[in-house]
Order: sequence, then structure tokens, then C-alpha cells
Amino acid sequence: MSLMGAGCEKDEELLREIYPDSKTSAIQIELDGIEFKFCLLNEKGEPGTVFNQGENFTFYFSFSNNMKDPIIVTTEFISSDFFRVYRSLDNNDMGKPWTGVWCNYSLAPQEINLAPSNIKQLFCPWILTQDNTPEYPLCMSESKDYLAKGKYETSFNLDFHFTMNGKKNIINGLIFKINFEIK
Repeated sequence: MSLMGAGCEKDEELLREIYPDSKTSAIQIELDGIEFKFCLLNEKGEPGTVFNQGENFTFYFSFSNNMKDPIIVTTEFISSDFFRVYRSLDNNDMGKPWTGVWCNYSLAPQEINLAPSNIKQLFCPWILTQDNTPEYPLCMSESKDYLAKGKYETSFNLDFHFTMNGKKNIINGLIFKINFEIK
């Protein structure tokens, strides 16, 4: 089921949103044989939506190939809003933790090959540390300041392009949104 051109559906059906008081701390959905997961991880690596002031947290996005054939994924889904944080009170843009994609010089193709039953995980911490760095192809050249106490949100519109057996596929129109709090 591709969400492209799903104009007849209600907007709420295209939005996957969680809050600090939600029963789950992660958004997980399967479309067209690809399983997506989006969440924030605390310093112990556990999904969460409430963090202490001065606590680092990590953005996590993954996609799994649940089909019988390998896929080749391009990175349109890593848009300028990918992992971007806004303060809920005034919609103030707090920035995003990553500073680039495919930052290391390489002649290798800039795509992700994913065999059947495999998963690609993208991690990116808010604060860059020696032990907590982003997962390639994301890169960070500088770190952000810790977020002040308050309510925040991070969201992005999924624009996922992949090729399977020479056929191009697009899954788009779905919005992932996490509302979280720094206490």
C-alpha cells in the first residue's frame, strides 16, 4: 500500500504521533513490506518521551526489509526536518543534531542496500560525545547545547524511495511526530 496520492484519506490517518503520556514510546508501522520505527532513546538506550534536564537523548529511525528480495534505498527520507526539534510553546526551531549526510569522501554509491529480513538503524545523539556518535550516513561536526526544561516535538514527512528487482517504489505522505518533554 503506497500512501502516494492518498488524498481521500483523512489527515489523522497519515499522522503517527506519540506524546509523553502515550502508552507507547515508539512509532512502528509496516507499509509495502518495509517496517519503520521512530523513537527517542534515553542514555540507557531505552525508548522514551520524558528526559531529565542535562540528559542526552538519541534519535532512532530504522527500516526493515520484510520482503523476499533485496532492496536499494536512497536517502530522500533524510530531509532538512529529519530529527529537527521545535519547542512546542512557540514553535521555535531548536535545530537538528546532524550536520550532513554522506560526509566522508567516498566513490561508493550513496544508497543503502538491504537484504531480506535485514534492518538499517540510524542513530543520532542530540549531544555528540566520544561514545555516542551518529550512524553513517549521518554525521555531526558540532554538538548542540542541552535542551532547557520544556515541551518539544520532532517530526518529519516520510519520503522513502527504494528499488526492488529494478522497479522503483515510493512510500510517502506519512508523518512521524514525537512530542517529548525535558523535566
